[in-house]
Amino acid sequence: MYDRKDALYRRAKQEGYRSRAAFKLAELQRRARLIRRGDAVVDLGAWPGGWLQVAAELVGAAGRVVGIDVVPIAPLADARVVVLEADAADPTLPARVRELLGRAADVVLSDLAPKLSGVAPRDAARSAELLEAAQRFAAATLRTGGTLVAKTFGGAEMEAARAELRTMFGRVRLVGLEATRKGSSELYLFATDYRGRSPT
Repeated sequence: MYDRKDALYRRAKQEGYRSRAAFKLAELQRRARLIRRGDAVVDLGAWPGGWLQVAAELVGAAGRVVGIDVVPIAPLADARVVVLEADAADPTLPARVRELLGRAADVVLSDLAPKLSGVAPRDAARSAELLEAAQRFAAATLRTGGTLVAKTFGGAEMEAARAELRTMFGRVRLVGLEATRKGSSELYLFATDYRGRSPT
């Protein structure tokens, strides 16, 4: 049974995180040392800001984090974090983000997910569009050797994305997280060692 206020939700509130999703990024960090001190990180689908909080802790004083969502994100009281209200598919966005970061990104995180309509084909199509937007954004923003982590819900769109990412990155893995809500089909494509090739 779906429980919005589960144990991780309550823990997030106790520890001052904006959402339980903070523990997903923390788990990825423990498993893969995803973000390093001084990194430039972009978070797509950043609302309400749980991943931004964790990313800011991980990049340290010399790092920089940009959060992007079509929904306004309440600013964080942290000089390392900038938030933008924008569409990840906007072709002008990568240039804006690189300017804010002052350089290419080391890590692009995408927790983009569609608002579910209950119509499976429509939801799958929208999920595929968001995954493609994340790929294109990463191709235009990452430094050579950089990393992309992107949410997926499986199915044909995930397989297509994984095949495309293998032409762009040295290694692509599919990762399930313990912090994901029970019953959810969400997975993350974890692509490392960006080769500088844009998706077709």
